[in-house]
Amino acid sequence: MTGRPTVAIAALGGTIASTSSATDGSEIVPTLTAESLATAVPGLAELASVRAETLARLPSPSLDEPTIMRTLHWARAAVDEGATGVVVTQGTDTLEESAYLLDLFWDRAEPLVVTGAMRSPQAAGADGPANLLAAVRCALAPASRDRGVVVAFDDEVHQARWVAKTDSVSTGAFRSPVFGPIGRCVEAEVVYGVPAGRVPPLRLPLAQEAGDPRVPLVATYLGDDGYVLDAIGGTDRIAGAVIAGFGAGHVSARMAEAVGRLAREVPVVFASRTGSGPTGRAMYGYPGSEIDLVARGAVGAGWLPPVKARLLLWALALRGPLARADVVAEFELRGRP
Repeated sequence: MTGRPTVAIAALGGTIASTSSATDGSEIVPTLTAESLATAVPGLAELASVRAETLARLPSPSLDEPTIMRTLHWARAAVDEGATGVVVTQGTDTLEESAYLLDLFWDRAEPLVVTGAMRSPQAAGADGPANLLAAVRCALAPASRDRGVVVAFDDEVHQARWVAKTDSVSTGAFRSPVFGPIGRCVEAEVVYGVPAGRVPPLRLPLAQEAGDPRVPLVATYLGDDGYVLDAIGGTDRIAGAVIAGFGAGHVSARMAEAVGRLAREVPVVFASRTGSGPTGRAMYGYPGSEIDLVARGAVGAGWLPPVKARLLLWALALRGPLARADVVAEFELRGRP
């Protein structure tokens, strides 16, 4: 017995695990294993006994919901086998979505921390080792318990529900618009500025219920006449849809008609495409406004951005057709700060 706590590290690929055979370090692809990532972090072995496993070596855009659900089951098993906390490394392009999907179902008190890197291990100033070390410290910190899934990046800690990638190349790419980070990693200590607590997780679907429902995300645009939404409609093709609307979730009058047609068949959720702020409730009354969309059967996403509203609707659809009242209740609960 070492006396050190155990941390389980799962690697899914991404920039943090990518290398290049080119002399200039270009054209990187995911190649490194979880073991390679862990052994490259100075001081990690002194912090914890590491159980590292490579679950995938994929670029971030190629990750999907079934892969993340398999990662969830791996993480639950790791905790059940004695891990103090779990760290998942992956690419940053979809990190905010993976973290939130994990958070929706994470039903353990132990921390699950997601991290990655903006620079490859071969790049000058590679940020992967520092991010992984901070994530492990976060996973081991007693104060991280009962917070659900968090993202540790650039020495900040963010709630999975609110974090977003807000820059395409900066090492400080992750922010939590409006609400900000909930903690910091300072001189080897994880410090939180808010008390522990979280929205209760969803019940995991039974094996016979689990699947991969199709829930498209449609962004509205100037002059949108609803053509795209009409084209993807039909209960035999999709389980629901999310609209990324203007401002507080608004669409054009013609798009509103398409929303109403689709909402008679499957759940339709509207969110704000602005990147910050909630959907409206009672300010505007014109065709395509929040009041009009609700009257047509659509559901406001609240503070959830479009990509996370889509994941919540996808998660709810795992157990089959949805009642509008259930969708409203879940978005009321999970779309609030």
